[in-house]
Amino acid sequence: MIKFLFGSKNDRFLKKLRPIVEKINSFEPAMKELADEDFPARISQWKEEVASGKRTLDDLLPECFALVREAGWRVFEMRHFDVQLIGGIVLHQGKISEMKTGEGKTLVATLAVVLNALSGKGVHVVTVNDYLASRDAEWMGQLYNFLGLSVGVIVHGLTDEERQTAYNADITYGTNNEFGFDYLRDNMKFYKEQLVQRELNFAIVDEVDSILIDEARTPLIISGAADSASGLYRRIDALVPALKKSSPRDPEDKDTLPDGDFELDEKSKSVTLTDAGVERCEELLEIDNLFDPQNISLQHHILQALKAHHSFHRDVDYMVTDGQVVLVDEFTGRPMPGRRLSDGLHQAIEAKENVKVESENQTLASITFQNYFRMYDKLAGMTGTADTESVEFNQIYGLEVIVIPTHRPMVRKDHPDAIFKTQEEKYNAIALSIQECHKSGQPVLVGTVSIEKSELVSRLLKKLKVPHNVLNAKHHENEAQIVAEAGERGKVTIATNMAGRGTDIKLGEGVKELGGLHILGTERHESRRIDNQLRGRSGRQGDPGSSRFYLALDDDLMRLFGSDKLKGIMDRLGMEEGQAIENKMVSGAIEKSQTRVEGHNFEIRKQLLEYDDVMNQQRTAIYDLRRELMNAETMDEIVEEYAEDLFEDLLGPLQGGKDIDQETEETVRGRLEEIFDFNRFQEFRDGKIPSMDTAMQWYRDILSTLEASAPDHYQDILRYFLLETLDRNWKDHLLNMDHLRDGIGLRGYGQKDPKQEYKREGFELFQEMLYSIKENALRAFCHLRIESEVKEEEFQHETDENVQYHDNESAQKKQETVRRSAPKVGRNDPCPCGSGKKYKKCCGR
Repeated sequence: MIKFLFGSKNDRFLKKLRPIVEKINSFEPAMKELADEDFPARISQWKEEVASGKRTLDDLLPECFALVREAGWRVFEMRHFDVQLIGGIVLHQGKISEMKTGEGKTLVATLAVVLNALSGKGVHVVTVNDYLASRDAEWMGQLYNFLGLSVGVIVHGLTDEERQTAYNADITYGTNNEFGFDYLRDNMKFYKEQLVQRELNFAIVDEVDSILIDEARTPLIISGAADSASGLYRRIDALVPALKKSSPRDPEDKDTLPDGDFELDEKSKSVTLTDAGVERCEELLEIDNLFDPQNISLQHHILQALKAHHSFHRDVDYMVTDGQVVLVDEFTGRPMPGRRLSDGLHQAIEAKENVKVESENQTLASITFQNYFRMYDKLAGMTGTADTESVEFNQIYGLEVIVIPTHRPMVRKDHPDAIFKTQEEKYNAIALSIQECHKSGQPVLVGTVSIEKSELVSRLLKKLKVPHNVLNAKHHENEAQIVAEAGERGKVTIATNMAGRGTDIKLGEGVKELGGLHILGTERHESRRIDNQLRGRSGRQGDPGSSRFYLALDDDLMRLFGSDKLKGIMDRLGMEEGQAIENKMVSGAIEKSQTRVEGHNFEIRKQLLEYDDVMNQQRTAIYDLRRELMNAETMDEIVEEYAEDLFEDLLGPLQGGKDIDQETEETVRGRLEEIFDFNRFQEFRDGKIPSMDTAMQWYRDILSTLEASAPDHYQDILRYFLLETLDRNWKDHLLNMDHLRDGIGLRGYGQKDPKQEYKREGFELFQEMLYSIKENALRAFCHLRIESEVKEEEFQHETDENVQYHDNESAQKKQETVRRSAPKVGRNDPCPCGSGKKYKKCCGR
């Protein structure tokens, strides 16, 4: 009733934007009077006004949008509709603009992009693949260049110089992977001149649901090769056939024992050994106790091998191409070369497929997409399907979803699901339905959830002699062209659900009269959003179209999430073989199953995010310290402070005139000799333990000697060793945090909250790492001898050598980007809390 009377929250928001749209329209006559050369002049003038603080971006919005609309007409003969202006305002306000397929999201983005480019701080437009980044940069670049704005594009294979140029442009297009990896690579460099990215100002994420939801559990990882253990992977893989899978059990039944060596949970893709399985493994490996600490690695390898054989399937989760295991994106059906599963799972699959087992990797740097994109001062997104995930966008990213009305009414017919008893019956019905459409000339786009299913449909159509195109990870070179032509008369296109996303399907001649493009889904996805994306390929800009999903009771979703009740209904209806039912109640039950799965996945992402909050705070602190070391003119204050901290820690127990036992004194002497090389001083060799002041003076003498031996390179030497030490200790810390995370769940058995324990122990590890950085850096300074002229290039650290880039399948998340709310306080400044101490000795600790 309230919604009927006052409209939804979305309606009320859109109503508030109408006066802004009217104001934009009022500038249209004036913009038509401008000569072409006036456009860049107007942009340049506005840039100066924004830089001087004379006008804000909000002040300029109506006039700027009107200018962009007129430029769009002159360059493309495309005039932004009023609903597109609304979409542009939503983007500028840092929200998600949900617009149906074919409503012109690419053109909408130009409005917010140009307006925000006036700040001079750069605008990033993020796409899901290199093709779309290059296409949109070239296509929309014509408009930006007409306005006098520069455009860059970031794709795979560019040099650092090319990346710097692209990032310094007013507008930069690129993929989420490239932006994220550039951030990580910048935080492994040693000289500020090598950095490619500027400060992260404003990003518009195209297909925002794909990047911030679907890929949310997968971090970007830069790794270096660790020790190889390929022999062990092959040895364990040979045992798998000897292990028997248990029959499924009722989760409520606690009394029935499993009848095999291991149990498989298909929903979570997890494997556990039974008691019988443990004994069987001990027998096969000829060991006494699989749970002995020295055998913990064997236990891990066995579980990963079982998972590789029973949870990961060829041509569904991965392909084998040119002797390599290449992962397949479950949402797009595209191959992901270079990405590898973590924790030895990828190596286990390589052993299973009998290809070369690559070395394991050690993480050098990692970040999740949430953590990366939350660092932007302002974030916005576009997609055709975000409303079903609006709660997650709001809770995790603080992004509001606004549904933009379509320019013309949607007339697509979405038919009820056709549900069959078995997959065989279902696929036969699908093939016959496609044949019927093809005979009538109506084009069909068939959406499948895997490569395997797309090839099954292809085989059935070949038997019926129906010509068709198959678009999956194995055939994606001409993807955009094949998808663009899918609306031609008589065309049949089989595609993994998300293939060709971002490419418009235009209807061929006479197709509207035949009912438009027909979408045929071969099964439901776990997420309603993915189904809606498939449906959204049809019915663009008021075109006719239709859609129907075909389901079977033994589909994965139905089998894992509640087909028993549906089977009972179908049995009671007395269905014959090959017969389908169409029932709104059944379709509703399926949608409820999808809602449950979406909720379950959201909870997993939320839980992982809480853990990753710890890592994110630590990463932020380390990367801030790195930037400080790179940008500081001299290292003198930093190395002086590090020495003060260490001397306070080492000499503190000897101060204050206390009686000190000989053992403590010898320990302190040993540490001073080991770290600072004080044996070079006669007084120390004679047995004197220095006071704080004396120790600092000796330390300064050592550094003075070092500076005298290489005066031109002294600061670079200090900077190099500080950064090298920080990177080495950070890498070891990442490994320690991985190990801590792996075992933290066991704290629950001790009546402790694993998340709180992870935070507490993670903080302790971080404090130890910071101390190690200081100690190891000072040890390097004090033991360094320079005997000849030092060339600057000797201190150039090649961070990219032998570095491998991959994504990690089991992920971590973050909660809130830490942003400084007050001016930065210098280490030696008085503490703002009013204690009278230096900041570094008080709150700064």
